Amino acid sequence: MTESKSIIQFPKETSNGAFKRQKSVFREFIQEDSKYIPEKERYHLYLSYACPWAHRTLIVIALKELESVISTSFVDPVRSEKGWQFGSNNSRYYDPINEFNYLMEAYKIMDTEYNMRVTVPVLWDKQTKQIVNNESSDIIIMLNSQFNKYTNSKLNLYPEEYKIEIDELNQYIYSNINNGVYKCGFATIQKVYESEVANLFNALDKIELSLEGKTYLVGAKLTLADIRLFVTLIRFDAVYFNHFKTNRQHIYEYTNLWNFVKLLYNNEKVRPTVKFDEIKDHYFKTHPFINPSGIVPVGPSIIERLIP
Repeated sequence: MTESKSIIQFPKETSNGAFKRQKSVFREFIQEDSKYIPEKERYHLYLSYACPWAHRTLIVIALKELESVISTSFVDPVRSEKGWQFGSNNSRYYDPINEFNYLMEAYKIMDTEYNMRVTVPVLWDKQTKQIVNNESSDIIIMLNSQFNKYTNSKLNLYPEEYKIEIDELNQYIYSNINNGVYKCGFATIQKVYESEVANLFNALDKIELSLEGKTYLVGAKLTLADIRLFVTLIRFDAVYFNHFKTNRQHIYEYTNLWNFVKLLYNNEKVRPTVKFDEIKDHYFKTHPFINPSGIVPVGPSIIERLIP
């Protein structure tokens, strides 16, 4: 199998019938005592509206009002055989920072022998022309804490008194829900698939119960845990239900989970970050081993259920 195909087909991550996500390899941290210090307009985020991991970072930028502090650009939602790609200079997917054609070029700058999947988000340092970090869970923590002097927002999505609870919940949600949908969709053995579906819905049932009488997952205010859950749930009925065969139940059939999704979606800063057209184009056109025709379903119309 060629390298170009491996980017799309995840052979190393599904070799035994079960999907095991590759680890992010660039994990530097922006902070005052680092070579990457917090500075306005120094950093750039390469994102995709389609990707839930990138979506986390985009939501935090919006909520923390960091649009003038950290620049952003977006890859085409449909990956080519070379991975995430940019468009020409008159395209909405143009890379204004480095004029890359493919995001792989950024990875090759860091490691000329890099041969794993290229992922978003990518936090890029315009000063050193290097990748700082490509792990979304790190990036959202940095965005929450390291640029406060450059924003009027007083929002703290990772309060000290709830960090342990948030971390524990994040790990559970990541393993069983965020990554859980992929474990279902990328399973290549029937028994593995059935086991992963059972595990996913056990987790959804558990979170549904935990939200009884509550607005948010931890405490009385929005936290990173809520954002990490939201990016999966907002894609669930539109994509994962059919594409990843997670079709035991829609999220809109869960009372508490759906109220949670509607609350976040109708936040005036969150809603513009949700692009259902790009989400659907990405999943249905990028996974030929799941959807060989590349046909994108007309429905379902999720927006009608989301807006009051």
